[in-house]
Formats: sequence, C-alpha cells, structure tokens
Amino acid sequence: MEENVYMFPTSIKEVQKLGWDYIDVILFTGDAFVDHPSFGTACIARFLQKYGYRVAVVPQPNWRDDLRDFKKLGAPRLYFGVNAGAMDSMVNHYTAARRLRHDDAYTPEGKAGQRPDYAVSVYATILKRLYPDVPVVIGGVEASLRRLTHYDYWQDRLLPSILVSSGADWLCYGMGERPMLELTRAIEQRRKVSDIRKIPQLAFLMTGVCKQQDVLRLHSYEECCRDRKALAENFHEIETHANMMHPSVIIEPVSNGYVQINPPYPPATEQEMDECWDLPFTKLPHPRYKDKRIPAYDMIKYSIITHRGCFGGCNFCTIAAHQGKFIQSRSEKSIVDEVRKLTKLEGFAGNISDLGAPTANMYGMGGKDKSLCEKCRRKSCLFPSPCKNLDRSHARILKMYDMVMSQKGIRHAYIGSGIRYDLFLDENGFIDETSCPYLKEVVLHHTSGRMKVAPEHTEDSVLYYMAKPSFRLFERLRKEFDKINREAGTHTGLVPYFISSHPGCTIKDMERLAHHPSLKGIWMDQVQDFTPTPMTTSSVMFYSGYDPRTMKKVFTEHDPERKKAQKSLFFKKK
Repeated sequence: MEENVYMFPTSIKEVQKLGWDYIDVILFTGDAFVDHPSFGTACIARFLQKYGYRVAVVPQPNWRDDLRDFKKLGAPRLYFGVNAGAMDSMVNHYTAARRLRHDDAYTPEGKAGQRPDYAVSVYATILKRLYPDVPVVIGGVEASLRRLTHYDYWQDRLLPSILVSSGADWLCYGMGERPMLELTRAIEQRRKVSDIRKIPQLAFLMTGVCKQQDVLRLHSYEECCRDRKALAENFHEIETHANMMHPSVIIEPVSNGYVQINPPYPPATEQEMDECWDLPFTKLPHPRYKDKRIPAYDMIKYSIITHRGCFGGCNFCTIAAHQGKFIQSRSEKSIVDEVRKLTKLEGFAGNISDLGAPTANMYGMGGKDKSLCEKCRRKSCLFPSPCKNLDRSHARILKMYDMVMSQKGIRHAYIGSGIRYDLFLDENGFIDETSCPYLKEVVLHHTSGRMKVAPEHTEDSVLYYMAKPSFRLFERLRKEFDKINREAGTHTGLVPYFISSHPGCTIKDMERLAHHPSLKGIWMDQVQDFTPTPMTTSSVMFYSGYDPRTMKKVFTEHDPERKKAQKSLFFKKK
C-alpha cells in the first residue's frame, strides 16, 4: 500500500509492517479509532500525513494496568498528541443527574468504562511521567472547552485551565489542522520556544507575571473561586472575543503564573476546507476492530459534512466555542466528489444519512458586507434579532442539494442535523423567495418520516436566557409545515426538542410548556434535563447565578429532585 493512503498503525506489528524505523507523532484518543472526517483524530492524522509526517494512533489506552499501551510504541520523534475523543469524557460518562451511563457509543460494542474520567489530564499526566522530555500537545473538545477557568458540574466547583491539571506543554483549541501543522513543523525545525508561543490557536502555561501590552487580562482563577461574579465577568469577555474576527491574546493568571490563549487562525477559506475533506479517508473503523460494532460510527458512516461553524449563539451550546461563529463552507465540487466516493463504499444503499453540519441550513451563509463582520462583536447573528448584514438566502444550499441528488446511485439525502427555522421564517411568514422552496424541499425530499427542530422552550422568559427566538416562530413553522403536508398529501411528522431546568426556568414554566395548545397533536418525547458543560453561558449562569451578558441575577434550579420534577412533568402530560 502506498504510504500516503495507509491505515494508521496502532501496534508495533503494524508499524513494522509499514517498514517504519521511527514515528513522528503518536496520537492518544479516548475513542475507538475510525478513519472518518467526523472524528477529529482522523482529521489531524490525515492532515499531518499529507505533509509527510508518520502518524500512529493509540485508541482507548488502558490506564489502569502496567501502562503497556503507553509504552508499546515508544517515544515519537516529535511529540505526543492527546484528546479525550469526540466528547468531553465527563459528558460521555455521566447523565444530567450525575448517574454513570451504561454504554459508550464511541467504543466497540458500546462497552462503557474504556476511558477514564477527565481523560485528557489522565493520559497527558501518564505520558509526561513516562517520557518527561517529549512534548505533549492536548486538543479536541475536552481540552478546547476547558482551556480557561471553568465550572465542572461533576465536582460542582471551579477548575483551573486543563493545562494545569494535565501538565501538557501545549494546548491546541478549536479545529486544529492548521495550528497543528504549524506546531509540528516548528517542533521538527527546533524553533525557539518563544517563536512557538506566537503560533495562532495555541494555549500554554507560563510562570511569573505577563508583561505584554494590548492583551485581554482576566480575573485570576483564584479570584473566580472567591467571587462568582468574577467568573461571569470573565466569561463575558472570553465569549465576546471568541466570536470576533480579530480577538486579542487572552491572559488568565493562575497560581504563580498565567495561561496564555493566542487568537485563532482566520476562518478557513473554501479552498482550505476542501483541502481537509479531500484527504484519503477510508471512512472505516480500524481493522483491529474486525466485525465489532461501533455505535457512533453506525450513525455517521453514510453522512456528509458540508461546513463548519455556527452563528446561532445558543447559550447552552459549545459549537461556536469549538468550531467558531463564522461559517466555513466546502465547495459544491468537494461535496459532490465525496458523494461519488460514498456510493462505492461497501454496504451503501443510496441513502445519505445526513447532509449537513451543526446547523444544516447555514451552508454558504455569511455577512453581505464582510468588512462589517471584521468589526462585529455580536455573539449571535440571529439573537435577539437577525443581523441586517446577514445573507439568509437558501439559493446556494438548494443548488447543492440538486447537485447531490443528481449523482448516480443516490436515492435519498436526509438532513439529520439541526435546522434553524429563523433563517427562513419570521412571525409574518417566509423572509425571501428562497425560503418556502427550502422548507418544501426539506419536508418533502430530505426528511425520513419526522422533521426534528429545536424550539427548546415555549416561554419567552426562558428563551431569553437560552438566546433562542420566540416560540411564536415555531407556531408559524408548524402552520407552514402542516400546509406543505396537506397540499402534498404527505404525513411527515414534526418533532420539537425541549430543555428542562435551564437557568431561568421554573416548574411553572415547565407546566406552561407541557400544556401549551400549540403542541397539541405533536409527538412529544424529546426533552432533556439541562447539563452544565464547560465554556457555555448557560453553565456560567448555573454556577454563578448571574447572566454574564447583563450581570443581573438569574434563577437557577440546583435541587436534583426539583430538576427531576421539571422533566417528569413533561412526560406526565404526554
């Protein structure tokens, strides 16, 4: 097999089979290894491979025995990379009620317990102990969203940056192909540490006091522990800068030093997006798993990702914190090329399970005047009202759907990702000439029985704290949805998703939701109890009791029984 299309080795036998006498980078991950662009480990591995680096992967290493999994490949030439997998390990392990989950979708046969709590810190600490002179770079969702002081729901306390607990040398946050390539080259070329510290999208721990000028200085970790309002003030600044095109360097003191967060790379261009997705992914689990089923892979193996980012700005969501606010779309050609390859994949029967991204219908969208986006400090382009500079036309995405559906071997292309109906509707109806055709296209041709949307609540007082549009917009959606079904003679269902116990939500609010007349006749089984996850506005509200946007106090339900009552009331009504 040619070196540029090999399946990444996970054992010493596989390394020897490739004839390697060294490994450049060894990636440790909490997930089973699947060579698919939906998995971050595969994206980084393939991207580094393209530029000539030899990459090996150690999936789900055993941290409870003699640590043989951490020793089996020896030390890499350049560095170890560490991530917890596609999810934060604590979200992966525990329910909103802090109960241990009995399965793990990212593990063969769904077996639970194959990664530790706080996996990034556990893996990195072991590697630094075994190989103190080899750099350790942490990344992925867990590291990205814990890069600064954060509330940890499972310990019910504030934790400092994960750089402190992990002992890692570098943290790469967000979508990491470009910063990881630059960091890899820098380590290979033995650049000065002071030069490496200038690479965008990296974070690192420093000793002493920061003497840089023109940086955003936050309250220290210790101040946040003493004063919950300090955490809320910090987060408002962090989130504002995370949603700017040109943010500042962020400095957060901790102990006898500080964490430095460098600004990210600019949003990827269409060409750079295509470069990532045109890599030779096999789209298969590693052969080591043989016939074992990996549930998360089953969900995405016939899916196509069209873009990255989300400008919705929901307060409980981490997508923008990890992928960015600005939409980064692939070209239609790149998408169609992937569709053609998908038709040749064994087992594919012509049905694309999901043609989308975090928010499916943001493909190709952005500001009309890009110079205004350069200066923008808004967290959301949609809340509290849509930005006047936002181009909400669905013309390009409709064209892309047509191109996909015209490919030989494609029977259906379902939209399994979320859809923002405030991109094509307001309370008066459709916003432009592409809006109605888009909704019709999705309902009649891209929905498998039920169309899922996320109003999240019915009460405007709660929706304000979620940063979601008024429920009146969902009522308008249902009116147009029913009309399309009626005129087409179809029976597609509408399934709304809701959240209970979100900050600002009382038991009375859930009672009003459960009895709302607009939900009569709708299949109602999708409600989840709010889980505070690191680096969200909602989590900061939950812990601090303050809305970081206004610094006003907000009601938060902490009592486990009353949280349970909010959720169960919904099902009792059903």
